[in-house]
Amino acid sequence: MPPSLRLSNSPWNQIRRVQTIVWVGLAWFMVSAAPAAVIASLADLSMEQLMNESVTSVSKKQTKLSDAAAAISIVTADDIERLGITTIPEALRLVPGLDVAQMDASRWAISSRGFNFGYANKLLVLMDGRSLYSPAFGGVQWGLQDMMLEDLDRIEVIRGPGATLWGANAVNGVINITSKSSKDTQGMLVSTALGSDEQPLTSIRYGGEVNPQLHYRMYLKYFNRDDFSLQSGGSAGDGWDGMRGGFRTDWEASVRDLVTLQGDFYSMASGENVTLPQFTPPFSTDQKVNSDSYGGNLLGRWTRTLSETSHLSLQAYFDYFRTYNGLTRETRRTGDIEGEYRFAVGSRHDLIWGMGYRFTTDDFNSTPITTWDPASRDLHLFNTFLQDEITLIPDRLRFTLGSKLEHNDYTGWEIQPSARLLWTPHKQHSVWASVSHAVANPTRASREGTVVGIVFHRDPAGLPFQSALVGNDNLVSEELDAFELGYRVEVTPELSFDLATFYNKYDNLVGVIRGS
Repeated sequence: MPPSLRLSNSPWNQIRRVQTIVWVGLAWFMVSAAPAAVIASLADLSMEQLMNESVTSVSKKQTKLSDAAAAISIVTADDIERLGITTIPEALRLVPGLDVAQMDASRWAISSRGFNFGYANKLLVLMDGRSLYSPAFGGVQWGLQDMMLEDLDRIEVIRGPGATLWGANAVNGVINITSKSSKDTQGMLVSTALGSDEQPLTSIRYGGEVNPQLHYRMYLKYFNRDDFSLQSGGSAGDGWDGMRGGFRTDWEASVRDLVTLQGDFYSMASGENVTLPQFTPPFSTDQKVNSDSYGGNLLGRWTRTLSETSHLSLQAYFDYFRTYNGLTRETRRTGDIEGEYRFAVGSRHDLIWGMGYRFTTDDFNSTPITTWDPASRDLHLFNTFLQDEITLIPDRLRFTLGSKLEHNDYTGWEIQPSARLLWTPHKQHSVWASVSHAVANPTRASREGTVVGIVFHRDPAGLPFQSALVGNDNLVSEELDAFELGYRVEVTPELSFDLATFYNKYDNLVGVIRGS
């Protein structure tokens, strides 16, 4: 429904009217200027570059998309700019085979190959190497995962298991979000957007240079999104607003060394209508719940190039998060460190080896709806992996074999191997097949949480009684054995087809059983 503007002579409405005109004018100016910028950026790419788009998520190295032995798609910064996308979940709607559903103004359900709901726990999401997966309930709190989209470089999406390189919970897919180097975001940028549900969204960024080897950028973003409308015509009470800021520095310490330091902070508020149980008729009540969340993160990465076929990298980050929404109160601190070493053995073997450690500590305050036992817990995760990419026939046949070994405090040791075969009979045609094993670890809620459910009032005695979802401390990891077969063909530089088939066999799926 197009937005309407009600005119009035009151000073406040006059101010709002002037403000709206200014924002619309700015938006019109930016829309008019955008196509020229997009055309210019595309003109900078040669036809060979357009035909040889590369990805990193499949093998943790630059690989041509046509040489990737997985079902993978890319969303680029140009895609986002052309379509006027304002959130990361909206950008993911462009990915074929990805289930994206918006539940209210700030909550999304996103998954690959089924099992989609608000806490989809079989999809691993990373932003610049930092895991966004929630150990409390599983899945990703998409309302908190925002950034200045003008700084986004690309989103790579793997449909299917990626646990050998990325670890637990990369069961049905991996989403890898990467931002641009600060060297590529120099100067001042002011961006704004305005829509029927989108109040003025404003982003400001400044990038500078200390010297030719050291670049930086800083940004600040504010947004305010209106409530959704109910079918009855009323407001859903789920408005969403927040502020986010951050920085990034990239230092070319030498011809072989690159050091990156980046951080973000945020504060967000949103609303939600929930149905709460009660023991008197009508045994439930609708109530608006306000959610306030804030947090921040700091990440550092060092990469050394040893040769054309060898490099070493070390990354560490710290993440702090706190939320309160009336239903649950959570404070979480996470520290993570990991290292990787890629090297070649002869002319046929390209190996990558790595190891990592993650520590997370949480504090929960019980509410009438949720309880936790224990209220605080420390969790540790250790992992190591090895993968070998073997060239059987140069430019024709390649075999990749690897496995990840992980240890978590809930289920102990987990092994997640995979084998992939890529056959390229012609430079425009490729066929790939894979066999993989992946696991999804139990969440804090599924092991140690209790969520009060609806009230029933038709028991034999005529008295109301209440249901509850109670965690099971004997839960083990959900397991997947996946078998995939795919085919790609590039008909022309502008037209290509990608066919991916799969057969998934799951064990130990978590569900709800009836108790007493």
